[in-house]
Amino acid sequence: MSNTDDSDGDDGAAGLFQEPEDFYQPEKQPTNVEHCLLNDKGHLLWNAGRTIADYIEANKDDLIKDKSVLELGAGAGLPSIVAALNGAKIVVVTDYPDADLIENLEWNVKHNCQQIATTHACGYLWGAETKTIKQYLPATEQEAGFDVLILADLLFNHSEHSKLVATVVQTLNRTPGAQALVFFTPYRPWLYEKDMAFFDLAGEASLEVTKIMEKTMEKVMFEEDPGLALVANKNLRKVQRPDELFESIVESPQSAFTSPSGSP
Repeated sequence: MSNTDDSDGDDGAAGLFQEPEDFYQPEKQPTNVEHCLLNDKGHLLWNAGRTIADYIEANKDDLIKDKSVLELGAGAGLPSIVAALNGAKIVVVTDYPDADLIENLEWNVKHNCQQIATTHACGYLWGAETKTIKQYLPATEQEAGFDVLILADLLFNHSEHSKLVATVVQTLNRTPGAQALVFFTPYRPWLYEKDMAFFDLAGEASLEVTKIMEKTMEKVMFEEDPGLALVANKNLRKVQRPDELFESIVESPQSAFTSPSGSP
């Protein structure tokens, strides 16, 4: 009798340390959404980044054809890949130097971009020395820098504004046609002024800022956030040196291509 009681007690104690059957959620599978280019060709991505992709494609002849492109904080790299598919001479797509993140970028380039030889993914920490990203340019252009820069939804990171501006100054070519596109979304409207402080810093770095577009999206990215009317409002600004162009467009806060792991 005592042996049976002991056995029952042991089983009960063991049960205290067993997770419920549904405790561990199954790993999420990659999510694909089809995005059609303006010329009716298609590729796969998640649902954000479409406005910037359309903007680049619609202005490809003047904006990126036969030009060098650098994207900072690229996430999945959609704008860079669209640029490569539409005639950019060289594209360097960068994000925080995390192995998994850069592996995802490389996967996206390999599976979505035909210009493999001229499109490069690498890690870069904003504000750091820029030789590691300029090395992909021809030797005669490395000192001058890139013709087009892309900063998509980076302004929410307020503490990094000065580093971003410093990187723009270090990497943007000083020719009159060089330009940097800054797409941003004030999806935290109560911090809108802090988002806009980026352009104040750009001005202090002798860059001129001009608003060139505003777009209201059909729905907000984060419906649980307060200030939905402001969240949905997107606007575009242009920043330029006295002899250079720097454009900025507001876009939704996330953009992603498919990845083998399903991460953005």
